[in-house]
Amino acid sequence: MSTRQANIRISGMTCAACANRIEKVLKRMDGVTEANVNFTLEKATISYDPELVSLLALEEKIASLGFETVKETAELELSGMTCAACANRIEKGLNKVPGVTKATVNFALETARIEYQPDEANVQDFINKVEQLGYRAKVKDEGNQEDQRQKEIQKQQRKFLFSVILSFPLLWAMVSHFTFTSWIWLPELFMNPWFQLALATPVQFIIGGHFYVGAYKALRNKSANMDVLVALGTSAAYFYSIYLTVQSIGHGTHQMELYYETSAILITLIILGKLFEARAKGRSSEAIKKLMGLQAKTALVVRDGKEESVPIEQVRVGDLLIVKPGEKIPVDGEVVDGLSAVDESMLTGESIPVEKRIGDSVIGATINKHGRLVVKATRVGKDTSLAQIIKVVEEAQGSKAPIQRVADRISGVFVPIVVAIAAVAFLVWFLLVDPGQFANALEKAIAVLVIACPCALGLATPTSIMAGSGRAAELGVLFKGGEHLEMTQQIDTVVLDKTGTITMGKPQLTDVILAEGMDETEFLALVGATEKHSEHPLAEAIVEGIQEKGISIARAEAFEALPGFGVRATVQGKEVLIGTRKLMAQHQVDVEEISPRMSQLETAGKTAMLVAVDKQYAGLLAVADTVKATSKEAIRRLKDLGAEVIMITGDNQRTAQAIGEEVGVDRVLAEVLPEGKAEEVKKLQQSGRKVAMVGDGINDAPALAVADIGMAMGTGTDVAMEAADITLIRGDLNSVADAMLMSKKTMRNIKQNLFWAFAYNVIGIPVAALGFLAPWVAGAAMALSSVSVVLNALRLQRVKL
Repeated sequence: MSTRQANIRISGMTCAACANRIEKVLKRMDGVTEANVNFTLEKATISYDPELVSLLALEEKIASLGFETVKETAELELSGMTCAACANRIEKGLNKVPGVTKATVNFALETARIEYQPDEANVQDFINKVEQLGYRAKVKDEGNQEDQRQKEIQKQQRKFLFSVILSFPLLWAMVSHFTFTSWIWLPELFMNPWFQLALATPVQFIIGGHFYVGAYKALRNKSANMDVLVALGTSAAYFYSIYLTVQSIGHGTHQMELYYETSAILITLIILGKLFEARAKGRSSEAIKKLMGLQAKTALVVRDGKEESVPIEQVRVGDLLIVKPGEKIPVDGEVVDGLSAVDESMLTGESIPVEKRIGDSVIGATINKHGRLVVKATRVGKDTSLAQIIKVVEEAQGSKAPIQRVADRISGVFVPIVVAIAAVAFLVWFLLVDPGQFANALEKAIAVLVIACPCALGLATPTSIMAGSGRAAELGVLFKGGEHLEMTQQIDTVVLDKTGTITMGKPQLTDVILAEGMDETEFLALVGATEKHSEHPLAEAIVEGIQEKGISIARAEAFEALPGFGVRATVQGKEVLIGTRKLMAQHQVDVEEISPRMSQLETAGKTAMLVAVDKQYAGLLAVADTVKATSKEAIRRLKDLGAEVIMITGDNQRTAQAIGEEVGVDRVLAEVLPEGKAEEVKKLQQSGRKVAMVGDGINDAPALAVADIGMAMGTGTDVAMEAADITLIRGDLNSVADAMLMSKKTMRNIKQNLFWAFAYNVIGIPVAALGFLAPWVAGAAMALSSVSVVLNALRLQRVKL
């Protein structure tokens, strides 16, 4: 048994008992030989067998106990990969580095994302591991990546041009051999074997030299990749031609079957395919470029009483920024002076400008339409909303969908199988089909080697994920990973929170009904003092309504929120209760007389709340939360997609039912306590449903985390968005349907790519082995197969919903 030791940092422990509990649970895990949790150092030292339990499993076990493991993420730029087998080898190697929780290598983006324990490993360890495997790596440079891609394209262009110039005479000589092209004039020099050798050699070893380097490194690490296939196929043609050339000395004839053109044209076509591939990969990250293009480049900052224009990177939190009409707001901030309308369509999709006044928040990259604004910077650099959106999109594009595992497994054994098929094809032709004809048998083996394309398999999934998640981001849907993009299309039940999701989340105080003998001013002052301490949207609406009446609000001496029931406070020595019938019943408050009136308000879709002062009924409040204009249409779209739509709320049954009927949901779950939302989601899952939960509040976070897919409205709280798998930037329920449609279209695109990649190899390899393809035709087909997969994925960038 091989034992490895891990040091895992843990946060959230409040006492030694927490440490003891974690330690006991870890020791009971299969594969763990020793565990010691130090409460003071907030660290667990664990000895384990990596073949029985992974570091990720240890972290997940700690997380299941309610604690967090502290880990870091590193992103590397990789170079030298030629196919999916290379990416798989690097990924496996990085996952074996001690301290690494999870490593994901994206062949299309040429990046590696590594989650690791900082006490166990560092970035240099990962770079060393990649270089040990025969590739190059460096820390990802956001600003330099596009330059690197352009340099790679220019490098491939130069290699291709050089290769074309040297290969063209060889192609001319080959074409003139065909019966139907025998009329083409051919210079005698082009048939000279020594002239052909002179042309083919630079192509073989200068243009194609990296194939040999890549093949050597792969074989040295006991694996095989596309470089091995290309090196084998072209070397066979090249060195056999040299053998024939040497044999021709003294014979005085140039009329012999040489294969210099086969090796040279193959390398030229493969370089052309790589050039097309590099260009297409650049287009697949178009969404990131568009998002980055939204950022302002400079900002007008007030420093020492003077206005100066500075690069956006130099803006600091607390700086005062002048934003003139027509300019982009440089960073996230708060308006401290001025009045204007701001176009937030880049973030919300809403074309109508939003009025901004002193105290309102503004978002970087939105456009100031009319008045002059002075904005205090609150979030700059990587903390701005736009930067966070870009980060989420990049992480999604760099992640793997579960469906990619199929291609990964096949890529791992693909090259050895192809080499074996080529060897069998050679022997069958040389011994049975065309006995003794070495050149003919070699030609069939070369065709098999060069038509096989592991690149198409490797590109099938990541390019679609890149294009699909990028297009979704442009539509206001942020998938946090490829696994969520894949899962969303399986959803058959959508659970919608009511407040802030179906409704505006900005209710208004509509009715105030007083008990006999109660003074309205005194009543509202007591209610306002109580609700002022509550964070519930309904409480805010009540306080705003009272303040609009010009009533001064008293100060509460004590306050307690009673989730699912209401609130309780002490105001000016009086106990004030505001909430449901259940709350009144708990405190023996008689509300039977007002109950019919309360039912009428609830039937009308209003939320009614009872008020008691010192255990005596004092009055009734009603608040209405208007339904979003798009909710009804969005719910119809979800039902058209085959999903059952359920509304869940803490409101009473009558109010909830009225809203549910108005928007057309299939079922209503009312009077559900915040902790009960997660339980309701679990019940649906236990009945075999694939559930998406959509919400925007803190009390939605547990349900968002439990659901198969959690969707947080971008207008909601940071806690909800952190717990969710998908963020809907626009705060519009149509985004839920958009997310499901983009998931379905992306998965359909991935399946098309995988089908054609598999079909291409399954059909192409036997056809080549049977002798129906010349090697140069096989090489062209191989080059075009990767390009066709990428071009198919790019169709997702034009999806319209």
